[in-house]
Amino acid sequence: RPWSQTEVLLEPRPGAVLHVRVRFLQLQRRSVERLLEDGSFAPADELATDDGTVFGFDEAVEHEVDLAVPVAAALDGERATEVTVPGGRTDEDAPLDGRPAGRLARERWPLRGVVRVRAEELPGPYGVLRVRVGVENLSAAGPRDSVREDALRRAFVATHVLLGAEAGRFLSLLEPPEWARPYAEGCTNVGSYPVLVGSGDRDDLVLSSPIILYDHPQIAPESGGDLFDALEIDEILLLRTMTLTDEEKAEARATDPRAAAIIDRADTMPAEMLDKLHGAVRYLRGPTGSSVPDDPVPTMGNGHSGGNGHADGGSAGHDRTPWWDPGSDSSVSPETDAVTVAGLEVRRGSRVILRPGSRSTDAQDMFLRGRSATVEAVLHDVDGNRHVAVTVDDDPGAELQKRHGRFLYFAPDEIEPLEAAG
Repeated sequence: RPWSQTEVLLEPRPGAVLHVRVRFLQLQRRSVERLLEDGSFAPADELATDDGTVFGFDEAVEHEVDLAVPVAAALDGERATEVTVPGGRTDEDAPLDGRPAGRLARERWPLRGVVRVRAEELPGPYGVLRVRVGVENLSAAGPRDSVREDALRRAFVATHVLLGAEAGRFLSLLEPPEWARPYAEGCTNVGSYPVLVGSGDRDDLVLSSPIILYDHPQIAPESGGDLFDALEIDEILLLRTMTLTDEEKAEARATDPRAAAIIDRADTMPAEMLDKLHGAVRYLRGPTGSSVPDDPVPTMGNGHSGGNGHADGGSAGHDRTPWWDPGSDSSVSPETDAVTVAGLEVRRGSRVILRPGSRSTDAQDMFLRGRSATVEAVLHDVDGNRHVAVTVDDDPGAELQKRHGRFLYFAPDEIEPLEAAG
């Protein structure tokens, strides 16, 4: 999209200042050119150099835009700041055996945009403000911008915004105070998702990015190194990297020093470190700071961990039985529980017809609509809703899915007992 919008809630104090940092990437095309006998250069797919074989590749140049806007000024009206990033080309000689073999040409295209900041008072006695930060790309379109590769040349790639409050605090949009919940629900975020970041319970810093995170996200200690943004699922990416052929690894190493570091780390990672990436369950400290948590919260250790889950603070928390473990509630039995649909009890072993509802956003539902399936379990979630786990009758992989406990899940109003379906 050509623009993004972040809206957050701010409780300012006298003299509050809003600090805004917009970060993005500018695409840079690296081309390989071979030196000809007449001294001219010709495009090439690859080039042997003293540093190894190099290829043409899309790189990126990092950019930051910093603003400081007094909250009083943002309340008076929108503050717009233009962003201009020049294009250009640079050439780098590529020698082989001490003699010129060709060159690497890096080309960038100009970018132009605008960052808009404004604040507005919200009704009520609380003195809370809604702060909006918009980032818009105003770059001139190229002749072939309908092609993705060309449009990326004029895009603000991976745009994200950091907001800092001087003399003020932000309210969480994920877990706002009860009095602020209507205000939080009224915030409109487009292409970006703001969360509180920083150590502990810090509330003066917000990250708004295209990645959906919890408040105060942390890198899991099992993660042995950055995978570019350090928020990927380390195990999956490392296992995928290990499957590359030697030729593919050599080509990846030639594209970027960071890519080469990832390849080398995957090749040399000890087995015991890889084992740690399978996942971990942690129990966070309770709000009183006691060593035994009031609320047991599971966090996975193969990507990032967030600290804002909640659970019932009952006996399960004190005997350290996870709230999500069926053993914490003896009244729940997925293998024997039933749900009434169209006047008939549906339980494990029942056969049903799948009728995915119109509210579904899963494109695969078009292939499942009207198919017969067998119920494997009736499940309850922590909000009291029921879900029916099924395997599709004519799916050749149904037995394998059953052994691994992988099912398709539907709400009771999305299935029809086979008897009622005729």
